[in-house]
Amino acid sequence: MKKTNLMLERPSFKLSLIALGISSFISNGVQAEDDLNLETVRVIGQAVQIDKALTEQRNSNSIESVVHADGIGQLPDDNAAEALQRLPGVSVANDQGEGRFVTVRGLAPELNAVTINGTNVPSPESDTRAVALDVLPSELVQSLSVVKTLTPDMDANSLGGTINVRSLSAFDHDGLFYTLSTEGSFDDNTDQISPKGSGAVSNIFSIGDGVDNFGVAAALSWQKRDFGSDNVETGGAWDFDGSQPRLEELEQRDYEISRERLGLGVNFDYKADVNTSYYLRTLFSRFTDTETRNAAGIEFADPLLPNESGDDAEGFRELKDREETQEIQSYVFGGEKTIGLWKIDGQIGYSRASEDTPGHLAGAKFVGDFDNVSYSGTSKPRLNAGSDYYDPASFELDEVEWEEQKTTDTEKNIKIDLARDFDIQGYASQLKFGGKLSRREKDNEVDAWAFEDFGTNDTSLAAYSAGNVDYSLNRYGQGISSSALERLIGRLDKAGNVDAEESQINDFVMNEDINAAYVMNTLDLDDWTIIAGLRYEGTEFKAKGTGIRDGNFEAISSKNSYHNWLPGLHLRYYLDDKTQVRAAWTNSVVRPTFEALAPGFAIDGDEASFGNPDLDPMTSKNLDLGIEHYMGRAGAVSAYVFYKDISDFVYNTDLGGTGMFTDFDQAETFDNGDTAKVYGLELAYTQKLSWLPAPWNGLLLGANATFSQSDAEIEGLGQKRDIDLPGQSNQVANLMVGWENDKLSMRLSANYKSSYLSEVAGIDDKEHDQYVDSQLFLDFSTSYFVTKNAQITLEAKNLTDEEYYVYTGSSAYNAQYEEYGPSIKLGFTLTNF
Repeated sequence: MKKTNLMLERPSFKLSLIALGISSFISNGVQAEDDLNLETVRVIGQAVQIDKALTEQRNSNSIESVVHADGIGQLPDDNAAEALQRLPGVSVANDQGEGRFVTVRGLAPELNAVTINGTNVPSPESDTRAVALDVLPSELVQSLSVVKTLTPDMDANSLGGTINVRSLSAFDHDGLFYTLSTEGSFDDNTDQISPKGSGAVSNIFSIGDGVDNFGVAAALSWQKRDFGSDNVETGGAWDFDGSQPRLEELEQRDYEISRERLGLGVNFDYKADVNTSYYLRTLFSRFTDTETRNAAGIEFADPLLPNESGDDAEGFRELKDREETQEIQSYVFGGEKTIGLWKIDGQIGYSRASEDTPGHLAGAKFVGDFDNVSYSGTSKPRLNAGSDYYDPASFELDEVEWEEQKTTDTEKNIKIDLARDFDIQGYASQLKFGGKLSRREKDNEVDAWAFEDFGTNDTSLAAYSAGNVDYSLNRYGQGISSSALERLIGRLDKAGNVDAEESQINDFVMNEDINAAYVMNTLDLDDWTIIAGLRYEGTEFKAKGTGIRDGNFEAISSKNSYHNWLPGLHLRYYLDDKTQVRAAWTNSVVRPTFEALAPGFAIDGDEASFGNPDLDPMTSKNLDLGIEHYMGRAGAVSAYVFYKDISDFVYNTDLGGTGMFTDFDQAETFDNGDTAKVYGLELAYTQKLSWLPAPWNGLLLGANATFSQSDAEIEGLGQKRDIDLPGQSNQVANLMVGWENDKLSMRLSANYKSSYLSEVAGIDDKEHDQYVDSQLFLDFSTSYFVTKNAQITLEAKNLTDEEYYVYTGSSAYNAQYEEYGPSIKLGFTLTNF
């Protein structure tokens, strides 16, 4: 069978015939509607979001999951990270109760890539490649997608998935569109109310000889949120040598946090003629995080059992107070032109991410000696101490650390794609090839001072106290005044107290140049779509930094290069008009984190810590197989199995006692593991039950779950042991129950992820591996249209008051416990479209 009208019933890369048919259908449909004088029905809400997302997913050449803004330009959550966690196989790593970093199919955030409008996004933080997506307000985003199988024309730098962010375009709406929103949120933990305001506007203009050929879209969002959390942690300081684990130290922390977000995007689209178009996409995001952390802790002279009293313990009070500002800028200029059977796409991208932390109290520590202290409980330990522990006069200032830091990460790239349509024996085919040049530079600069001699100044905590700390997990006592400590530093000799080691070994400049080229062919063969191709990526890496060896500084420079040939094959088979089977064999390459590649080192006697610029990248062979069935309005069910064979995965380790570190008690660094395997099953279902009688016809159901398993092996000290791949959750699941009509919309959603390995201890110290415990979040949101253009929204998050818990070896033994409390938001939106 050759090409038939089936082309009109299923997605294909050959779009010209489809576009012609749709255009004719729309024209005829509009005329018929005018003739019958029918009322136009607005299409907004949850079902519209789901429907648009499923359409993109269905038409994609890759296995892809999508979340889409609705007709009034709103994603279903406050930031990009939290919107993505509703997708199959996707979960979010939280920071202070807010969704930030995205995991895909249980794999850690640094194993995934993020692009904005087609260009890679660098990370503002010094140690990671992962991009914290909470810096992107939802108002700036038109759609988000997670591509889980890469075609050869895509960057191959993701293992779990590539997260694509597409910002608002004027051509997403007909004519003038605008929306204005205001919101207030209440944080239960701090009793603080926080404001938010946002807006978006777009319009289409006629310039030159064209008609509706120039579009301008802009979006602005601002939010300031005041909140906090209460924490108790041991850092994993458990002694497992005896018959019962004993605790060496614990710490109570109180966080007061203020986060301010500002996002701005301005986009331009120009259709020069039917064959030529250009675009400019710009995005600016600023995220300012102000954090004051009071800590009260104890170090026992000898490790203690629960409720066992100990003498001669050192108590401490600490303060950290800093403000850091992260910025992300992205500018993408591109265009496409059709010349006969050829199509040419070109794009120039520039992205810059930075994190600026001006001079701040990196740590101020007061100490004192105490007797008859103990603790109760092991998962959420409570400190038990006498009244002297809560007397500020019992503590004396031991050290003050002052620090400032600036990190920048810049990426410049240019790419070009050429495609030509042709036919093979009457079957539609397309040859596509192209290349990309990417230049990335990441630099980090730290300046630090350490003060220990305070002269004749009063060093009692009583002189620097700031009133009682609002701490819910236990008795705490008084906090520390940052302003009083800053006045003290102002009286000290700053130039004579430079911390030369801290200031130099953390400074680095890293350059990563990637040259890529690819060729691929797409063929429609009866009920099959076949994509086969090959991608090449060559990487040149350079790093410069400083190390310290027994008090002497050494300049370090390192180079590394590698070349990866990455074949890929994608198959899609149409069982019928609503059902398709997909299969993919792909290859990817993920480069180590910047923390792992850092050139700096510190060697002091028989102890060492250092990065490893000579690490190999992680490579993976990936197999995916699944089926998708689409049914009615906002309806689809899918099932996928996946398998990843990973080589050279990176992990932290201790090389002390081995090789060139034979005489070292400790040599902490990063190394390449041999192989790891990840395999799993991904299930998804969504549907609007529109066939039910009213009011049940407004019901929407959605559920997805990913079940995965990883196996990895590490070695050192002449030993080997099996571990899970760090950051990989075995189960990730979402459940959504919604209901809507033309005025009211409600949604109750649950998000679950199982525990995962977060930090690997020594090769011979499995008991001190650290795990993040499972989490279940429950959120509720509702919106009501007061008029056709005015909407009220209410959202309640973390209704289950879910905590963040990290344990050591066994879930009974605390490494970190943190509570945030629920939050409630009330908003108002005015829209014209």
